Amino acid sequence: MGDFWAPAKETSPSDGGGGELHLGGTVEPTTLMPTAPSFGRLIRPIWRTTASNVSSWVFVGAVVALTGFGPEHWFAAALRYVEMPQAGLVWPAWLDIRAVIVSIGVLIVVADVLGRRMRQEKAVAGPAGAAAASPDSGQPMPTLRSGLEDELAAAGVAVGTTEARAPSVAPSLPDRPSIVVLPFANMSRDLEQDYFSDGITEDIITDLSKVSGLFVIARNSAFLYKDKAVHVPQVCRELGVRFALEGSIRKAGNRVRVTAQLIDGSTGGHLWAERYDRDLTDIFEVQDELARHIVGALKVTLSDAEKARIVAGGTRNFAAHDLFLKGRELMLGLKKDRETFERWMACFRRAIELDPDYSAPYAGLSMGYGLDYQNRWSDDPELSLREAERYADIAIAKDDKNPFAHQVASMAAMNRKDYRRWADESERALALYPNYAPAIVGKGIVHIYTGEPMKAVPYIERAMRLDPTIPSQYLHFLGTAYLVAGDYETAAKMFRDRIAANPHTDLSRGLLASALGHLGKAEEARRVWQELKDVNPRYSLPDHVGRLPFKDAADAERIAAGVRKAGLLD
Repeated sequence: MGDFWAPAKETSPSDGGGGELHLGGTVEPTTLMPTAPSFGRLIRPIWRTTASNVSSWVFVGAVVALTGFGPEHWFAAALRYVEMPQAGLVWPAWLDIRAVIVSIGVLIVVADVLGRRMRQEKAVAGPAGAAAASPDSGQPMPTLRSGLEDELAAAGVAVGTTEARAPSVAPSLPDRPSIVVLPFANMSRDLEQDYFSDGITEDIITDLSKVSGLFVIARNSAFLYKDKAVHVPQVCRELGVRFALEGSIRKAGNRVRVTAQLIDGSTGGHLWAERYDRDLTDIFEVQDELARHIVGALKVTLSDAEKARIVAGGTRNFAAHDLFLKGRELMLGLKKDRETFERWMACFRRAIELDPDYSAPYAGLSMGYGLDYQNRWSDDPELSLREAERYADIAIAKDDKNPFAHQVASMAAMNRKDYRRWADESERALALYPNYAPAIVGKGIVHIYTGEPMKAVPYIERAMRLDPTIPSQYLHFLGTAYLVAGDYETAAKMFRDRIAANPHTDLSRGLLASALGHLGKAEEARRVWQELKDVNPRYSLPDHVGRLPFKDAADAERIAAGVRKAGLLD
């Protein structure tokens, strides 16, 4: 580093140099010891060089950015700009500028990878950090998980997928054509447009999932591969599907370019590929064409009703659809608090203003009020529940064939403990959307809370197969079913597996303590209970059990009895 900052020549006081050191006595030249130039002497020539060459730098930078091509004489010019003898800067002869350029490129790539990893680890560690906060710590307390948050996740609310991971054992192929729609890459050079590419991806998943002859991986598992360089055959093996759809979206002004390719995961070969250059307002036709081409390529026969469902419903108002996508992206994000709640609700309300007959944003408002009811973001939870029911009814009235509308209606019915409507709306959502994992598991947990827990198991396992990368939620439901059925050994195994997948859960630890109490394993139950209190010091089992929607109080009492047997409740 000393050579880099070495003076280009010896200087004297007459030429304004700083090559001599004046301490009030003898003056000694400093040519033998390299020194860094003063800040003023360094910045002035750099400023002059920048001012005189800025236009050419902008031109050169634009050409390199657009073409990726940089002639060697450009790098020589760059070297001359770096080498400013008047400022005391000389590029060492032994240091090859090409090596420096390559090294800088490598550092940028490494920094980007490490930055992404740190952000992901921060997102994963967030619940742990939040749990460590206490009322006396001076740090903000987290929003505590409600007793029904896992049930809300089952009913279609993403409460966070930080525990998502590829399955450890590759599932077997289904008995019908199977596909995963990988998140379309955002090629718009604007990260703020991620919501748009994600939203179009999710719409395609929804359209394909309406086809009973297809097996379609759920959104949560598909989005595990977002922003990752994937090897399609490996992804297909991990998820247990034969085909994958991947592509990209570039949105610029009023135009959009969509590219898509259907890949056979067994060979890596392309079955079909297409590129669409359209006006933004034509994005709905692009989605319809994509769905039809994929179904045709996979040789799946559509019923008349399925043909109608793929192209029906929704809106033809692009601005309204765009606002719905923004609101949905916020609602499905990891951050859920009063501020983000207000933001996504505002998106849905504005979408309704633009198209009052658009069913989806009414359903979004219903789901948002359901989350508000559970998390107590506003001051009147009962009003929020009534609003969730009201907007679900409006969404169904606007479009009875919108599966999302029926799903949020089932959620509101669950919170109201209206078991008949809960079951009916879940069934209706499944009839319209056979591959809809949240509706499948939602129908299953109806049986848990109405006294037929073993009937829930096949539904939960079916949903787990469609959504294999986030087993944590489904393991909790399986554990609850076996606990209510009195199979305490199996229940304990399910809850242990759930805790291993999501170490920050309080809910599953409370139910595991109950199962262990019934098994006479009081010591292990006490250890689990202490872990629970470390995760959530304010946890209350009576409050938790009181919020669960059991139809028969004896089932809720069975949970409390197990904890009492372990000596953990009075």
